Amino acid sequence: MKKKSFKKVILVSSLCLFIVLLATWPSTIYAAQQDVIKLTYSIFWPSEHYQTQVATNWAKEIEKRTNGRVKIVLYPAETLTPAAQTYDGVVKGISDIGQSCLSYTTGRFPVLESIDLPVQFRSSKQGSRVAWEVYKKFRPKEFNDTKLLFAFTSSPGLFQTRKPIRSLEDIKGMRIRCTGGNAPMVKALEAVPVAIPMPETYFALQRGVCDGTLCPFESLKGFRLGEVIKYTTEFYVYVTSFFVSMNLDKWKTLPTDVQRVFEDVSEQWVDITGKAWDDADEVGKKYSLGLGNKIVTLQKGQQAIWTQRFRPIIDKYTTNLEAKGLPGKAVVDYIFELKGKYNF
Repeated sequence: MKKKSFKKVILVSSLCLFIVLLATWPSTIYAAQQDVIKLTYSIFWPSEHYQTQVATNWAKEIEKRTNGRVKIVLYPAETLTPAAQTYDGVVKGISDIGQSCLSYTTGRFPVLESIDLPVQFRSSKQGSRVAWEVYKKFRPKEFNDTKLLFAFTSSPGLFQTRKPIRSLEDIKGMRIRCTGGNAPMVKALEAVPVAIPMPETYFALQRGVCDGTLCPFESLKGFRLGEVIKYTTEFYVYVTSFFVSMNLDKWKTLPTDVQRVFEDVSEQWVDITGKAWDDADEVGKKYSLGLGNKIVTLQKGQQAIWTQRFRPIIDKYTTNLEAKGLPGKAVVDYIFELKGKYNF
């Protein structure tokens, strides 16, 4: 009899425990769902672009290292904010995170725009590392209204032309498609800058509207420009800088350990993003060479002459920055110091 009573007590206790668990189970699940931090990420690259994949992998790595506590949804192809308005979109909370190009809002980020000067980086990995180190050293106030997660650059732009360029005499008078920010570099070499959007460059070259373009190797395949140029002059001119920022209020709501994950992963992605650009450059180079195009080098002594032609552009930037009370000379000197340090 005592044995049966004991079993009955156990059975009743188990049943009560089950009922309690059953009653609290929905709220437990709801609480777990509430703990997931969902963030939106606006980028302008098309969904199939390799840089979209790099950004996707960054988001997945953060999700992995936070054990699923963070979920980041990408909005490519300007579906959330236009490229030129991405930064403002982050500030206003239209997106939690945004990635875009600094030159789309020229003058807004005067210190970090120094990376776009013709200091002749040889790779995206080099430019990206220098860009991020410059930000970390000077911490310019231009990004104070967001949390800058990391910065990176494109691979170097070169002269891609229909005729070979081996000297100043060759490039003089050539019509070169470029962005507004690169126009002074084209003028410095006595060529004629032509403002044509990248998507229209193929037809401009095909129809002879311009004689060449300034762009990285990767564009020769990505925009099929390898089909309408014949030569690449092996002279590195510029890189284009990019930012990845988070809404400041959103950043402040993140737990400290989650913030640390964002910072650790972002630090790693400076080099990963740079390598992706450089890998795409190799693909573009092979594509162009496969079409029969040639890579030509400048005549002896021309490299130094061309580089010297760019010096007034850098000096003008330095003077303008100093006039605004910003450390122009210190920034430029540090860039060249880092360029020698990160020689890859």
